[in-house]
Amino acid sequence: MTQALSKIGTWLSVGSPAIAELAALCGFDWVLIDLEHGSAPENAVLEQLRALRGTPTKGIVRVPAPHADLIARMLDWGADGIMVPHVNSAREAAAIVEATSYPPVGKRGFSRTVRGHQYGLRAPETTPLPLIIAQIETREAVGAANEIASVNGIDVLFIGPADLQLDLKVRPQSKPLTYSECLNRVVIASKSAGKSAGILLRDAGALREHLDLGFNHIAVDGDLSILRKAYQAILPSNQ
Repeated sequence: MTQALSKIGTWLSVGSPAIAELAALCGFDWVLIDLEHGSAPENAVLEQLRALRGTPTKGIVRVPAPHADLIARMLDWGADGIMVPHVNSAREAAAIVEATSYPPVGKRGFSRTVRGHQYGLRAPETTPLPLIIAQIETREAVGAANEIASVNGIDVLFIGPADLQLDLKVRPQSKPLTYSECLNRVVIASKSAGKSAGILLRDAGALREHLDLGFNHIAVDGDLSILRKAYQAILPSNQ
């Protein structure tokens, strides 16, 4: 699926429905509920998704690993999409699509009465397909970006900056690849396949630069980081 317009989101790690609701009321296109590095357990996701109801903000859940049962449960609970970290190959991407899709495309278990189908009030065939986001976080994944982007059902190739930069640092190769080169390769691969390119930015000042690079599914900062910086700004010892 091609994202015609830029989509701006933010990261949610605290697990608070109030913060999720506030982010939606502020107008973010999407929020990322983080089960990989977030502070809250799996059962905190449902109330955050409920806090988004009635708003145009999409709730995307990042699972810690491509476990089919967890992916299906998040979609049953009403997640608008799934993000999976460390996707390194087309084979892995295809397995994620299989986990998010009902037969005959995939192997996701089917129930009409889950929250994702409004407890049976909405015909499953009218439920929008989930947005599937594959995280590109290693040199290997960058090298396979064209193949990953070509997998039918993958919507966004999303750079994980911290992991990718760490991987480039600790796994030097005979042919060095810079972080900037990685970004360009992922953007080109995404565009060539008609998919979106995404990235997490910690500095809102870098938003325009990355939009100009071709990223159009961007998350800007996260709740913990925003709170930390605000608290530090209050205390005289940090000034």
